[in-house]
Parts: sequence; structure tokens; C-alpha cells
Amino acid sequence: MTRLPFAAASFALLISAASAPLAALAQPVEVTPLAAPDAFSTPGRQTGLPQDLWRGASAETAKAVLPLLAARPLSPAAAQLARRVLATGAPGPEGVGDDPAVIGARAGALIALGDPQAAAAILQRAPGLERSPELSQAAAESALLAGDDARACAIEEALGSGRGQAYWLRLRTYCQALAGRTAEAQLTFELAQGQARDAVFGRLLGAKLSGAAPGAASLRNGLDYALSKSLGLDIAAAKPSPAVAAALAGGEVAPPAFDIAAVDSATGGLAAALATGETPPPGGLSALIAAAAEAEPKAGAGLQGAALLLVALSPDLPARDRGRLAAFALAGGKAPAGRLLALDQAADGKLAGEAALLSLWIAADAGTAGPALGDRVRIVRALARAGLSDDARAFALEGLAGLK
Repeated sequence: MTRLPFAAASFALLISAASAPLAALAQPVEVTPLAAPDAFSTPGRQTGLPQDLWRGASAETAKAVLPLLAARPLSPAAAQLARRVLATGAPGPEGVGDDPAVIGARAGALIALGDPQAAAAILQRAPGLERSPELSQAAAESALLAGDDARACAIEEALGSGRGQAYWLRLRTYCQALAGRTAEAQLTFELAQGQARDAVFGRLLGAKLSGAAPGAASLRNGLDYALSKSLGLDIAAAKPSPAVAAALAGGEVAPPAFDIAAVDSATGGLAAALATGETPPPGGLSALIAAAAEAEPKAGAGLQGAALLLVALSPDLPARDRGRLAAFALAGGKAPAGRLLALDQAADGKLAGEAALLSLWIAADAGTAGPALGDRVRIVRALARAGLSDDARAFALEGLAGLK
């Protein structure tokens, strides 16, 4: 047999080794494209809520509710629920996409609700900042609350659309005043006040430009906060909005606490068990329903309200208890029937995100006192059925604390 020289043999081995995987390389490779991030995918912080939070949720409902959460005050339980769901990083409702206006509304609501750190985390990864007035406003407010006036002014300078809106005229006036461009600031100030007069901003910015007495500090928002600080005003003497209060406290928002001492004895310890997460006394709910059914009208209303809130957290009731409950004469709530039906549908489908949004819609219409009892009972029931048990319990406790 003829021997190959060493170099030729090595070369043959290399050719053989190189050609061996050619068949494997020729096989098609299946590539699964990654879903593009949407308006809800970026987390603001860890909330413990699942990745399927927004499964089946309505994009129309999300777009309707988010602006309300930034503009209207909420009760403590509702604010806590809003902060939790909006800070969660999870694929959003189908149809929302990466709309900058929705991202801005989400971040703006978190700022208004006292979670500027979560808003800042979301805004750091938000695309198209300079193309969206809503997104840019949330970013500018976040910067002002963090004491970064230079970044807020840079955001205003880079904005490509909506520059004539009142907020941007006011921020531009402030930035021009900071830069010592007094004549430009005076002209922009007049434009801002002519478009939408704001007495507080006018007082503070007027003092900034003229050196007049500025009066008391104002802490309604980031721009007021920045102006008041730049004028050397007593920040501690002013009442802050939730956004400013969170900024002053380092961004930490304490969970709400509800005083249920007055109602606990009437409920036989059920309220305290709910607050602490302990197992309620056996037969306690049935005893409360019976007491509420038999009480005099004046005392019975409070007992009936307490019973309804606690029953809303219970999976089922014996027939006797249901019969007594059905005879309670407390009035229903104030929310539109369609919204309540949608809430029930979301609860039946265990659509946690949609149940949360619909509950927050009702709460935003109700204000800081929270929803009427009838609406609150429906919210507690819906949140519990949808898997948001902690938030359902908070709404129930808030309602119990408010009973007379």
C-alpha cells in the first residue's frame, strides 16, 4: 500500500473533518423571532404580578383609563392597585403596541401616583421621546422631581411636536429664566398665560423674572417644585401632591393603613382577621349576616355594609346566608351598568389586568373617598375572582374603615 507523505495525509484528514459537518450545516435552521417590546413590557419595579397580567385585556379600556389615573385623585386602595399594575413589566393588551402616548400615559400616571422611580425606569427605555409630547412630559416631570433641571430643559429643547402646548410653554419659560434669557422668558411667559392662565405658576414665575415677593411654595407637580426650590421657598410648609411627596421621601410609597378598630367589634373580629390575614372565627360570617338581618334599621345599615364587603371575598355561602343577604336593602352603586357588566365579565374570565383597569375607572370617577358601597362590593368580588386577592382585601378594608 502506498503511504502518503505526512503533510499530504494531514491535509486529507483536514479535508475529511471539514467536509463532515456540511450536511448538518445545509439543514434549515428554525428561527423564532422575539416579540417587539410594547408599552407595558418594560418593568418599573418588581411587583409580584404575573407575566400574563394583561392577557385578554382591552386596548380601548387601557387607553381610556390611563389618562384618568394621572389626572384624578384616587383613594389609597385604588392608588395602591394602580401603582402595582402599572409598574409591572408584562406584555400589554393586544393593540396597544409601542405607542409613545400610551407609554407616556403609563409613566405619567405612575408619577402622579407617587412612584417616580418606576416611571423613570420605564422612560429610560422608551423610544421616540422627542416625537411624543405625552412621553416627553412624563420624562420632563420625572427629571424635575429628581432635581435634574438640566435634563428637563434638554427634553423641552429636543421636543419636535406639541411645543405650543401650555405645559411646554411654561417649562420653556422656566428654562429660559434659569439661563438668564430674561427677555425671551418674559415673552414665553406671556404666551403661556395667554393660552391657559395659571395663577400659581404666574405668581412663582413672575417672582423669578422680576424679583417680586413669590409667596408660599407650591408642590402640585414637578415644575412647581422646581420653581419653588429655585426661589428658595420653604418646601416643608407646603402640601405636596403624591408625586412630589414621593420625590421628597426618596420615592418610597408606604402601603395604606386602614383604621378598622371601630368596626372590628361589630364584626366579631372578622375585620381584624382580614387585616392580619388570619383565619376568621368559624361561623363568624354567618353570625354577622344574621345580626345584620335582624338589627334595627339605623344600626343594621353598617352591619349590612360590613357583611357585603366580607361576603365579596368569600367563595360561596350556605343557602340560608344567601337568603338573608338577598333581603338587605342597601342601595346599589353609581357606576354605569355597562362598566359593571364588563367588570363581571373580566372577573369570570380571570382577566386580572382588565379587572384592575375597570376597577380603577370606577374608582377614578369616585375620587379620594373611594367608590360607593355597591360599586366597592363589585370591585372586591371582581378583584378576588381575577386573582388580585391582596388588592381585593385592601378595597374591602378601606370600605370597612369608612363605615359609620
